Amino acid sequence: MSESIPKRKLVAILAADVVGFSKMMGENEDRTLRNLKACRSLTDVSIATYHGRIFGTAGDSVLAEFASPVDAVVAAVEFQRSLRDRNEEVNPEDRMQFRVGLNIGDVIIEGDNLYGDGVNVAARIEASAVPGGISLSAKFHDEVCRKLDLSFVNMGVQEMKNISNPVNTFKVLLGHESDEEKQAPQDPVKKSQLAMDKTVATDSKPRLIVLPFSNLNNVEDNDFLVDGIVEDIITEFSRINSIEIISRNTAFAFKGKEIDNSKIAAEFGIDFIATGSIRSSGSRIRISVELTDPVTGSSIWSERYDRTMDDVFEVQDEIVRMVMVALVGKLETASLERAKRKPTDNLNSYEYLLRGRDFHHKFSKEGVLSAIEMLDKSIEADPNNAQAYAWKACSIGQGIGGGYLEGDEETNFKKLQTSIKKAQELDENDLECNRILCEINKLFEDFDQSEYYGRKAYDINPNDPRVVCAYGELQVLTGRAEDGTELLIKAYELDPVGLGASNADKRLGDVMFGAYVKGDYQQCLEYDKKVGKKHPIAWAAKIASLSALSQTQEKEKELSKFAAAYPDIVLGEEIDKLHFQDSSVKQTMKDFVT
Repeated sequence: MSESIPKRKLVAILAADVVGFSKMMGENEDRTLRNLKACRSLTDVSIATYHGRIFGTAGDSVLAEFASPVDAVVAAVEFQRSLRDRNEEVNPEDRMQFRVGLNIGDVIIEGDNLYGDGVNVAARIEASAVPGGISLSAKFHDEVCRKLDLSFVNMGVQEMKNISNPVNTFKVLLGHESDEEKQAPQDPVKKSQLAMDKTVATDSKPRLIVLPFSNLNNVEDNDFLVDGIVEDIITEFSRINSIEIISRNTAFAFKGKEIDNSKIAAEFGIDFIATGSIRSSGSRIRISVELTDPVTGSSIWSERYDRTMDDVFEVQDEIVRMVMVALVGKLETASLERAKRKPTDNLNSYEYLLRGRDFHHKFSKEGVLSAIEMLDKSIEADPNNAQAYAWKACSIGQGIGGGYLEGDEETNFKKLQTSIKKAQELDENDLECNRILCEINKLFEDFDQSEYYGRKAYDINPNDPRVVCAYGELQVLTGRAEDGTELLIKAYELDPVGLGASNADKRLGDVMFGAYVKGDYQQCLEYDKKVGKKHPIAWAAKIASLSALSQTQEKEKELSKFAAAYPDIVLGEEIDKLHFQDSSVKQTMKDFVT
């Protein structure tokens, strides 16, 4: 007798669970279970109201099916808003946040349970959602975006554990409702117009729209390049958590139309607008890009790129990479300048974060203490700001290393660990958090953990110069100087003047250090010719290279020059601060400079 064919159906799946549930249980089981029960009463009512059926619960997780994807997302929006309202009314220790993932998929029916990739993908999407947020698959988004008065942001394609193909996800922008809306929640169904990307109160991040570039030749053959560059820029920005990027669909709705930047800014809550044009002549192409402030109409940054069309796809990749590096830096700088002009009691979480980072980059006692103060205010304004915790940990680490903090080192180290743990708990996939965790673990010589976070950050975005530099330095320090130096050169090429620096000397000094460690002493001396003011480790790399090449007289001259440039610094003590995995490399360098 043949086996029965399993029953299948196509359904909308909702997956949800509590952020940080295990930690809550570890702290107070009774309180956590009481709060979970209160929250589940809100989630379960919304699911039932919109015709959903819960088919799976385990601990804090919920799995539900809906015949309609519209019903599923409306239920999720309603209970997330209800949970937020509850969190505003209860004590901090009683607050709970849920993540929600939504997917449409084919499932296998077995009794009251459902199985299959449709369920698995929903669970993975839920894990990628922000605390208190809702994420959904592109297929789900396509079904609901024109039927709901909701806004969505394209989060790009993501690799998901145990899922064979990458998944393109979107997040729902929930915003902050008025008192009237809280009293009488509006059902977003029955709205027929697309309301994608409209203005909501997102008071923590700058909002950018990249408008379609102009094809100045009016030759259709160039359209694919024009559109491809813009689409790739939007996709790359969608990977950066510190910036909200308007979706491709909304941006391309303006293609070929007369555009009033101020009206776009007002309608979609835009802080910055990126525009551009492409003109070709024979085998040559010129691409111009500009970043503007739509309120004042002033230009923040502009650049022109002239290339030969030997390989159109290489040109496209290069332009996207260079524009991304420039735009991210200028967006952060412009946002910081805005924050500096505002009273410190009137900043939002992101602006406090920018101020904290700015103080951190001063590398002084006053800078560290002010950085921690600003980052504490960032956390107070938004307790779910993972980057604020990560940068606080980084600032504490700088304070410990420089001896700037009051109290004993053990107490301060515990504060650092607490901040790291919180950053990981809030967003384990944030680019900046992983980069900082790479740096901090390198500082404390936990090289396995540093490698894990450095590689993870690099995999998320291999064209972020800060990530490339951090991972390159780690490789130089852990016996992979050849590869590490290549990454340090790449970081310099991507962004010669890094954030917080005034010129390219720091990046070139890093390359000098890498060249010395890998044993290419001549390369170290060649890069030295490009450096204006060397930092102490760059000096050490040059002097050690001269010593290795037996250029004794030149070495003595450089030692005298170093003493004049840094009279209060002992070169050997600076080398002692380096965290080599192999201590003999450090000792050899010290021997060379004495």
